Amino acid sequence: MGHSPVSLGTFPTPVEPAPRLAAALGLGPEDLWIKRDDLTGLGGGGNKIRKLEWTVGAALAEGADTLVTTGAPQSNHARLTAAAAARLGLAAVLVLRGAPGASRSGNLALDGLFGARIAWAGEVDQAGLDDAAAEVCARLRADGARPALIPFGGSAVPGARGYVRCGEELDEQLPELRTVVVALGSGGTMAGLVAALGTGSVLGVDVGALADPAAAVARFAAPLTTEEVTAEGLRVRRDQVGAGYATLTGPAAEALRLAARTEGLVLDPVYTARALAGLRAAVADGDVRPGEKTVFVHTGGLPGLFGHADAVAFAEAGAAVFEG
Repeated sequence: MGHSPVSLGTFPTPVEPAPRLAAALGLGPEDLWIKRDDLTGLGGGGNKIRKLEWTVGAALAEGADTLVTTGAPQSNHARLTAAAAARLGLAAVLVLRGAPGASRSGNLALDGLFGARIAWAGEVDQAGLDDAAAEVCARLRADGARPALIPFGGSAVPGARGYVRCGEELDEQLPELRTVVVALGSGGTMAGLVAALGTGSVLGVDVGALADPAAAVARFAAPLTTEEVTAEGLRVRRDQVGAGYATLTGPAAEALRLAARTEGLVLDPVYTARALAGLRAAVADGDVRPGEKTVFVHTGGLPGLFGHADAVAFAEAGAAVFEG
């Protein structure tokens, strides 16, 4: 490993029963549990903190004074990279796809509050975003700074170690669990869980962040386990992407409302709502069955809800007028 993780979060996160949501999904009242990784503490919480403990730990070991990372405008990872930099007395530059002005809400508002600088990369693909980040790092070095480039989504083998720890927590908290359901974005979260719990125990719901997310999971998980991990051997659902990563799909909107109205649980429109929609579909087709312990990993992302115009409109429309 070459370095130790830096402490950024509050662990272990709790595991809570969700009997009303379970019943709504067609599971038994004791079948469904929520792993509250939205309660990790720093900067509004979320799963990226576990990864940042390792990736930022490596940056500190290398003497970095500036954290640079990439993402979409409402990136949870970018928000928490900015928060980690603030806590550790480092500078942060976020290289984001798109252009300024479309939104000043959600994660972008918190990015500014944490003091991050934003470099807008325009409408580029991931390769273009990587090129823009490399250029930012070169400019920072030319100015005498010592930048460290944190991987997209925090997902790399070191970052995935943070979710090995999460899997170990789950093994202690609910040793009889059968399936862990998690949103699959850049791959590191699922990879760590697979390394800790085995390929058969983890169901990833693709959110559309990568063209081939299963390959990323296999690449990050393989060095962390003695089990052979292949993309083909993973449990991955790809039926929740809809029109694309940034869109609010019908099933995700229904999942947002269902979690809120059964458990007072707030999901985000891109990741956790899709993951719950995927769990709902998995129960419907028998991949997840009543009588077995299922854990839904709430990976956070609440601030992103407020930066997603369609999700905000959907949520507000749900408030009925009291007629007296």
